[in-house]
Amino acid sequence: MNELVNAIKVASLCNEPVYGLMNESERENMKQAAARKIEELFDVLFIDHRSDHNTRDTPQRVAKMFVEETMRGRYFSPPRITDFDNVEQYEQLIVTGPIELRSTCAHHMMPIYGHVIVGILPAADGKIIGLSKYDRIVEHFASRLQIQEELVKQIERYIVETTKPRGLVVRINAVHMCKTHRGVKSSRSGRMVNSSYYGQMADDPHLRAEFLQECMSLERNLA
Repeated sequence: MNELVNAIKVASLCNEPVYGLMNESERENMKQAAARKIEELFDVLFIDHRSDHNTRDTPQRVAKMFVEETMRGRYFSPPRITDFDNVEQYEQLIVTGPIELRSTCAHHMMPIYGHVIVGILPAADGKIIGLSKYDRIVEHFASRLQIQEELVKQIERYIVETTKPRGLVVRINAVHMCKTHRGVKSSRSGRMVNSSYYGQMADDPHLRAEFLQECMSLERNLA
């Protein structure tokens, strides 16, 4: 495992990617090393992972989950984005969502779940991407240990760099299980909502109002 760490530029923050990005063999070595550490943790907690039929293979399952799912956005490359020329030079607001959000809190490693709505103000000479790509972008950056304030900025920054819009807004509405399943154990109806505005979407109050109106319409039927 030490050779693996030395071979890769390891990011300092939990929601940054590991550059150099890991190949399948390196990820497999990481899973095996992580599984051994989880076995040690189970021993400390007096959880029998050797003979208990429920937890016998749990360390291996959890290690695989961390590398291939929960923190996939650190160890795999960002999604390939298919973009198209803005042939008709469309410049009006596009709103897409709700996009399902599933992430993991960096503070207590508890699930965060909710949805994302994205508003795009395309440039006449910019690019347009397929709607499904916004879902893939959200999934990629959510698949890290996150806090919502940083997640919204990572999604915004990637879309701006990829499509060069005149304006953009990313809005997240989510439940944090570190609050509902521990600590104060608040109601799951308690949510955190935050937005990140860029360009003309930040400067024009009429565009912001139009976006928020669309959000109300899209969220009306959500549970």
